[in-house]
Amino acid sequence: MNSSKLVIDDQGLLNNFAVEPKMYVDATVSTGFTKYAEKVNGRFAMIGFVSLLAIEIFTGQGFLTLLKNALG
Repeated sequence: MNSSKLVIDDQGLLNNFAVEPKMYVDATVSTGFTKYAEKVNGRFAMIGFVSLLAIEIFTGQGFLTLLKNALG
C-alpha cells in the first residue's frame, strides 16, 4: 500500500477513507436571468399555452368564459 495515501487521525488510528476533497471557488453568479431559468420558464409557458388550447378544444369555450361561469 502506498504510504503517501495513508491518513492517521488524531487518535493514531489509520483511516483509509479520509481523502480531502479539492477545494475550489466558483466565481460565477447564478442568480437572476440564467440560461437554465429561462429554459425552464419557457417550457412552463409552452405547457400552459398548450393546456389553454386543449381546454378550449375539449370544452368549446374559452378559458375566460369557463372562469366566469365557475366564479359567477
